[in-house]
Amino acid sequence: MTNIPFQTIDWTSIEKTVHAGETGTAYWQTIEFNGLRIRLVEYSEGYLADHWCEKGHIVHCLEGAFVSELKNGGNFHLTEGMTYVVSDELSSHRSISENGVKLLIIDGDFLKSR
Repeated sequence: MTNIPFQTIDWTSIEKTVHAGETGTAYWQTIEFNGLRIRLVEYSEGYLADHWCEKGHIVHCLEGAFVSELKNGGNFHLTEGMTYVVSDELSSHRSISENGVKLLIIDGDFLKSR
């Protein structure tokens, strides 16, 4: 990663991209720096991710609630104000949201497994 100078992010000016889930839809607003990605992500009502993710993330729940389901059978229920952290390749996980959720997701090189 390189140094990032002080700056503000006006999320209202960042385009939303659409990503279909197995069911429901995810809307991403993304900014990227060298080795760092920051996203505001909204999952629609009835969202189920279409894949098992192995990437590391810091995921903070801003509004609503969701479940982070682990492929090994674990389920973690996160509600507004809760966060989870995982490094790359340390779990297979996917998101499920019954009623919709808004998340701040940060990932990048600093979460690579060592």
